[in-house]
Amino acid sequence: MSGTYKDIGVSSEGHVGVVEIQRPPHNFFDNSLINQIADAFEAFDRDTNIRAYVLCAQGKSFCAGADFANRPQTGAAESGKHLYKEATRLFRSKKPSIGAIQGPAIGGGLGLALMPDFRVACAEARFAANFTRLGFHPGFSLTFTLPHLIGQQRANLMFYTGRRIGGEQAVEWGMADVLVPLADVRKEAMKLANEIAESSPLAVVSTRETMRRGFADGAETATERELTEQDWLRKTEDFKEGIKSYAEKRVGNWKGR
Repeated sequence: MSGTYKDIGVSSEGHVGVVEIQRPPHNFFDNSLINQIADAFEAFDRDTNIRAYVLCAQGKSFCAGADFANRPQTGAAESGKHLYKEATRLFRSKKPSIGAIQGPAIGGGLGLALMPDFRVACAEARFAANFTRLGFHPGFSLTFTLPHLIGQQRANLMFYTGRRIGGEQAVEWGMADVLVPLADVRKEAMKLANEIAESSPLAVVSTRETMRRGFADGAETATERELTEQDWLRKTEDFKEGIKSYAEKRVGNWKGR
């Protein structure tokens, strides 16, 4: 399978579909990028030859989230609504997916990294929910997906501090499933996808539907709550300061307003 997309490469190897994010070095996302990934996943769902798929990325980062520093603030709330609607499409995909996390997955990029069923990571991978460091509320369904993987207490720690978790700790905590050298991340993700593809495709999809029953609904409900909180926080002085201080690599001078 192949397709023509602006910001992603779409291909297949045997029974495995591959979506490669092509916005290096940091692969910042927007509505368009998430829409393209969702379109590719839905095409894989319709393709009876594809049994699993891999989400990977070019460049240094897997996905550094939204580029707040260079995004106009006008219309951002409406943009968020559209982006999360596209993200919900990803959670409703029908076949197993593996994320190849070769570098940082930050903010909304962490949300994208936690969307697949499994993650292959390396020591160089970094996982961070840095929203509160920006004066912002977590999004991309992370308030649902992150506690689901690592537990409420560890999720609270990541949300409140914004600290970065390396690949080894991510595997230890259950945020990632396989740890390999950087050069082997994509190869190992393909290996896992091919192992899944050796099982009966009807049985895998059926079993996955049972194991993830209610998962997409839970992610969508979380997103609605997240967006409500993001809408008012986006209008605060602290959010403006958070964007500025994060870009300047310093602690924010918070005013509480």
